[in-house]
Amino acid sequence: MKPIKTQWNKQQAIKSIVLFLVYFALLALLSFFLLVGTRLNSLSVVMRENGSRYLYALCCLFLLVAITYVYFFFENRGILMSGKNTALLFCVLGLQIGVSFGVGQMNIYMRPVALVSLLTLMLLGRREAAFMTVIAALAMFVLDNASGADAYTQKEIYASLLIAFSSGIVSIFACACAKTRFRIILVGFIILIPVLFIIALLELTLFVSPEALQGTLPTAEYIFIQMGYGVIGGISSTVLFLAILPIFEWMFNCLTVYRLRELTSHDSRLLRKLRTEAPGTFNHSVSVAQLAESCAAALGENADFARAAAYYHDVGKLHQPEYFTENQGDYNLHDELTPELSADIIRSHAHDGYELIRSHHLPQLFADVALQHHGTLPIRYFYAKALKMTDGELNIEDFSYSGPKPQTRIAAIIMIADAAEASVRALPNRTQETVEEAVRKIIEERMELEQFSECAITMQDLALIRRTLVDTLTGVYHRRVSYPGLRYKKGKDGKTEGENE
Repeated sequence: MKPIKTQWNKQQAIKSIVLFLVYFALLALLSFFLLVGTRLNSLSVVMRENGSRYLYALCCLFLLVAITYVYFFFENRGILMSGKNTALLFCVLGLQIGVSFGVGQMNIYMRPVALVSLLTLMLLGRREAAFMTVIAALAMFVLDNASGADAYTQKEIYASLLIAFSSGIVSIFACACAKTRFRIILVGFIILIPVLFIIALLELTLFVSPEALQGTLPTAEYIFIQMGYGVIGGISSTVLFLAILPIFEWMFNCLTVYRLRELTSHDSRLLRKLRTEAPGTFNHSVSVAQLAESCAAALGENADFARAAAYYHDVGKLHQPEYFTENQGDYNLHDELTPELSADIIRSHAHDGYELIRSHHLPQLFADVALQHHGTLPIRYFYAKALKMTDGELNIEDFSYSGPKPQTRIAAIIMIADAAEASVRALPNRTQETVEEAVRKIIEERMELEQFSECAITMQDLALIRRTLVDTLTGVYHRRVSYPGLRYKKGKDGKTEGENE
């Protein structure tokens, strides 16, 4: 089964609009319950007193949702085309609103204001995170104003808006290089910089007008207490993020740097099975992963994604591992089969890999690469074998993979790296010249067969891939000196002595 390529059309547009309206209705319902709180028993009285303010807040939320739709329509339509990603957006936004509103009942500065930024950054990307930071900050500003003068002062409401925006943006750029969970905790301390600065700056007005301070606390002590609440809010952003992220990864099957490390561990379920039942394929996949990672980094693609996808590109061979050369001993089972049957077995591993990855609920990226990494290439060995056994014409499509061709640059990289690793491993002499010639032939053959016609890869990209593969492969299969044979024995004085064999 091939993955369905969704095209933007009228039906897709209507579906995305309906989804946004449904999720807006749920978000509005959540906001209403947060505003009303425990006053549901006297709902009629509450609506009579605050109905116009709530309606205004509802209209503002609708405008924010509409702006969100327009933004993604022009900047990243893939979000709108995926019901999963649309649900993810609203879940993160609803979570931010719910948690912030609840924590804000204790103190408005305690809110985990960077939570939406961190979650969106890890699950969708940096541009999406920056935009959703603005939307979440404005949404909370609207709801704070709708809460009434008794809930927060205007100074606190505006301070919360500034803190939510500035700390969210700072967390996005601070978290960009955080590859470990410990560094994420450090990001929490970086978030404190704008939080504490804004609280201190806005609360300094109390020194000018101390009569505005209600209570018996001295002005300086009150400011330090508010800054302490801000510290709790900044640190809690990262703590909640680390606690909630695995739930979102599981619910929406998202790839993050942390989940990628778990999936590429040799003890992960499918890789452990591959290592045990098809050790040759496993070792081949590890080598291809190294090559794909280097090429992806050279092209500016996500190297972690490329490495992880390469680990799983051949898992379909688990269905019949003994029929693939790298897992065979001296005896080749294909000697007993017709070329047509052998081609069917070899060809099936791409589709089997797709199904196996999907059945294990692994990311769609892995399944797509498994299905596409041979494109529609002919299985040359068995096609040539069949040509020798018949005088009639053969349909080359009967000896070709069923495709589709690579749809992404990562799939194209793994297609080339897969063939290059196998070809160079078989070379008797792995000098830089012979390796470069082998890689060049692989790329040229795939260009002649139009395997890159459906992905956005350029001639410059292919030249860079070739150079990277040659450098990496010659490094892996470098020349080694021949070690002399020595035999060790004990001398008369008890010391170890050696002699040539």
